[in-house]
Amino acid sequence: MKPIATAIVGCTGLVGQQFARLLDDHPFFALSCLTASSRSTGKTFAAAMPGIDGSFFSAATRRHVLRETTAAAIRASGARVVFSALPAAVSGPLEAELRARGLCVFSNASSHRLDPAVPLLIPEVNAGHLELSRVQLRQHAGFIVTNPNCVVSGLAIALKPLMAFGLDSVTVTTFQAVSGGGRRGVAAWDILGNVVPFIASEEEKVARETRKLLGRLAGDHVEECRLEVYPACSRVAVKDGHLQSVSLEFSQAVSGKEIAEALTGFTAEPQQLKLPTAPQSPIILHDAADRPQPLLDVNAGGPGRAAGMAVSVGRLRRQGRRFGFFLLVHNTVRGAAGGSVLNAELAVRSGLIPGGEA
Repeated sequence: MKPIATAIVGCTGLVGQQFARLLDDHPFFALSCLTASSRSTGKTFAAAMPGIDGSFFSAATRRHVLRETTAAAIRASGARVVFSALPAAVSGPLEAELRARGLCVFSNASSHRLDPAVPLLIPEVNAGHLELSRVQLRQHAGFIVTNPNCVVSGLAIALKPLMAFGLDSVTVTTFQAVSGGGRRGVAAWDILGNVVPFIASEEEKVARETRKLLGRLAGDHVEECRLEVYPACSRVAVKDGHLQSVSLEFSQAVSGKEIAEALTGFTAEPQQLKLPTAPQSPIILHDAADRPQPLLDVNAGGPGRAAGMAVSVGRLRRQGRRFGFFLLVHNTVRGAAGGSVLNAELAVRSGLIPGGEA
């Protein structure tokens, strides 16, 4: 297939940089437009980010001249697919305008995640929810697909194969990397040697988005799963990788062997379709008592495009009627740019993007 002309909006942030890395020489997509704030417009991608290791990007991407972040500029570039790395405060109206102009928008922002007709998507968890894009196409020239909060991106993957055992409730305590707050999200003086036991709006997102992802598609909307989710979120002095302590309560008796086999044997549509960014195994279960760790396991799933796309699970243990484990997800890859790219790959293979491979 001929690669589809593609734009990244908000390309100079941490997530935007991951989009640029993952879309370099992609078999489905070709970068035709990179946008950033007005202070970077007109600069090359490399010049807009002094001090950033450029070895992650091709020479063509480094030379790309940044455009202004407007629907008109993006449309004029010839892009048909847009990856949005914009903050939620500004993403909603622009993404809606791009949809109205006939573009296919894959967003990392929270603006449209809970819109009834917008898929909140993890291809291994709820690939069928992509059909909501066709609901949008009845009213708009294009569509929006979102990926979830970075914590939920890992949590929902681990929960999916366990739902069959009658999962009633989930209690999750997070230890989230500073990169989850963006390049200027947490001041070094506030986080070094510290743990901040609060992230604004994070716990609400974890609960609501998990229930939508694990819910049932009912025509033109999703009926949320009734799973009880009890999150507590904190920020820690780690560069990349959100560690989570997860405790599960089931309605029926289940053994540790059954849990372990369900996790290690789990594959889904992205693996069957061999999508370019899909890890061979979405969940990697560790036997060692001190794993997973961000320094050792954050890039699980590789090599190549799938690096950082697998979820690492360890310290599986029984606690009375509960099972506990630790989980690690790469927050800017599987939890952000990589998850969104995988969503777009599934949309191409599903025939949702005109000219894409059915």
